[in-house]
Formats: sequence, C-alpha cells, structure tokens
Amino acid sequence: MAKAVESSGELGTTSPRPLMRDLKAVGKKFMHVLYPRKSNTLLRDWDLWGPLILCVTLALMLQRSSVDSEQDGGPQFAEVFVIIWFGAVTITVNSKLLGGNISFFQSLCVLGYCILPLTVAMLVCRLVLLAEQGPINFMVRLFVVIVMFAWSIVASTAFLADSQPPNRKALAIYPVFLFYFVISWMILTFTPQ
Repeated sequence: MAKAVESSGELGTTSPRPLMRDLKAVGKKFMHVLYPRKSNTLLRDWDLWGPLILCVTLALMLQRSSVDSEQDGGPQFAEVFVIIWFGAVTITVNSKLLGGNISFFQSLCVLGYCILPLTVAMLVCRLVLLAEQGPINFMVRLFVVIVMFAWSIVASTAFLADSQPPNRKALAIYPVFLFYFVISWMILTFTPQ
C-alpha cells in the first residue's frame, strides 16, 4: 500500500527536466542561426518553440502602443503573427512544389528560427528610437536592419539550399528573400506613438 501511495505521488509532480531540455535545444538552435554553417542539426531536431517565441516577441515589439487602434496605421499583433506564419507556410509549400526534400515542419522550423536576427534588429531599433528622431537615427536603423536582413537570408539558405534540386535553388530562395524583406520593412518603418 505504501508503494502505491509513493508511486501515485510521483505521478502528480512535474519535473523541470523536460522544460530545461527544450530550452537548451532552443538555445542550441539559436546558436546555429547566429553562427550559420552547413549543418543538419536544425533540420533533424526540428521544433516550433523557438519560432513561436520569436514570432510573439517580434509581434509584441511591433505592436503600436496607442489606445485608439483605429487611428493607428501600424501593424497589430495578429497582423504580424499572421504575416509571419502565412509567409513561412507559403515558402514551405513552394519548396515542396519545387521538389525539395525537406519536410513541412522542418522548413517552418528553419524559417522561424532565422527570424532571430530580425528580432534583434527590432530590439536595437526600439532602443535607437528612444533617442531623438532624425536622419542619423534613421541611418543607424537602416544599417542595422540591412545587416540583420542579410544575416537571416544567409542563415536560412545555409540550411535550406541543400534541400532543393540544383537547377531550382534560385526559385526556392527568392520567396525567402521576399519573406524576410517584408519583415525587415515592417521593422524599419516602425515608429512609436
């Protein structure tokens, strides 16, 4: 009887180990994006936790702070969220239609994790926007967004290029370029209320 109570007590407790394991896996994938190199780790052990965290973070930072959202011309949380996920799904379907040998969720994982540089760009732009608006402020933001846009493209192509047939790589990379360009444009044109 004591063993039954003991084992039922163990079932009710939760261990932080699975959470720490997932956080470490997300951290490793962030490092793969920060230092892009040809590796199948990001493709092999795919998850959607990191892309979800990045998407929510970016959407929250891009959300305007005005109370009256009808007079606010900027993107709202749901709009950013939908643009990111719809864009990633569209690129993934394009990749599959071009004959890519990558699974649907692997592609979503790579595209989502490669938003990390753009999320960092948004954070830097928010900090720069705390200073006075002016041409130098804009030039700093433009430089940061261009560098992080290029970083996102390089990181995503490092993982996705090998999954496409050689004669169709440009057709697969072009939508990725447009996807990150739209996100970069939203970041660059963001101005606080």
